[in-house]
Amino acid sequence: MDDRDLLDIIRPVCGSDTCSDDCAILTLPCGALVTSTDMLHERSDFPAGMTGWQIGWMSVAVTISDIAAMGAEPLQIVLAIGLDTEERLAEIVLGAQACCDTYGAVYAGGDLDAHSELTIVSTGVGIIRDGEPVRRGGAKPGDIICVTGTLGRAILGLTGDSRFWKDLCEPQPRVREGTVARLAGAHAMMDISDGLAISLYDIAAESHVGMEISSGRIPLPPEADVQVALEAALYGGGDFELLFFISEEKMKNLTIPVTQIGRVSEGLKITMDGMELPKKGYLHHW
Repeated sequence: MDDRDLLDIIRPVCGSDTCSDDCAILTLPCGALVTSTDMLHERSDFPAGMTGWQIGWMSVAVTISDIAAMGAEPLQIVLAIGLDTEERLAEIVLGAQACCDTYGAVYAGGDLDAHSELTIVSTGVGIIRDGEPVRRGGAKPGDIICVTGTLGRAILGLTGDSRFWKDLCEPQPRVREGTVARLAGAHAMMDISDGLAISLYDIAAESHVGMEISSGRIPLPPEADVQVALEAALYGGGDFELLFFISEEKMKNLTIPVTQIGRVSEGLKITMDGMELPKKGYLHHW
């Protein structure tokens, strides 16, 4: 059983809409508030060699990325930090503060406790001042599939390529890009935190569509081996780029660089280069 399977236990209680997106949504008279929370553990989320500052940065960045994936701007972050040793706290909060400052959010404290394994719960609030959040369930047949940035860098760093270590430890949430995609008229969007393939399946499941992508169009680090980088981009995680879906007509409204990797199709199949794309990615298993 993995974390996506566990959502089926929660859906009857919270409602399927609440469990289907990167954030929960509170609709306002004009705009919306979005909230997200992430739990990170040292053994599964903080690779050996990360500094305390990088741990703090990453803990905030993953939540800001969820906010960006709704097309919102971050307002406030709180952290609940379970410490295995108190000496680590100062560097962690400095990294958290730096990430908040970079993306215009306020680090507003949180909770401190002792824990056998360093564990951090990051909770954030974002705002959309005009319009509505971009959800996962709006992709339409004919839409162009777009991604921001370059994929695969984080996993390359995790597996030993020192050129990409910083990409792994200091992810850069795409806040501006998320807002631009929303204002341009994107129909669906999420961040690629668990790998491109599983993210495509997540959007397809919520939108009830199929997808066709081309491996040759996926933006990979030019300095890396193509096949290794492609595997990392498709099935790894940690890139925190955005995946969004927009009509060809609305593409002209975009003012950010993106890569078009395919199109949404009728039916429910997801293919790459004409072959069915394996449904796999980074998952928490029990």
